[in-house]
Amino acid sequence: VQLQASGGGLVQAGGYRRLSCAASGSIFHINDMGWYRQAPGKQRELVATITRGGGTNYADSVKGRFTISRDNAKNTVSLQMNSLKPEDTAVYYCVADHFGPSAGIHRYWGQGTQVTVSS
Repeated sequence: VQLQASGGGLVQAGGYRRLSCAASGSIFHINDMGWYRQAPGKQRELVATITRGGGTNYADSVKGRFTISRDNAKNTVSLQMNSLKPEDTAVYYCVADHFGPSAGIHRYWGQGTQVTVSS
């Protein structure tokens, strides 16, 4: 399973950006999907997750500003980021928890996409 993220770039504070991530390859069943981020000098942190049924979970720092969504038929997950702040600057990684009949559950990571918010 491969994850390809896109949508990163430079945006001014207060602006918005939409990240997308598509899973491809030998997909059997994807459970949770989500986004993490890592800012320079900081640990990677959870941004948002979404279950196959649409249940969502957000980091406190992004609640009310970011919205995660997914398309199960297309195996995609998106992150709509509004009211961006300089502290949202980070490399954003998508994740997918894939279940395979032989391998069980395995978390796959995308390659990361840089989001830079200028003040």
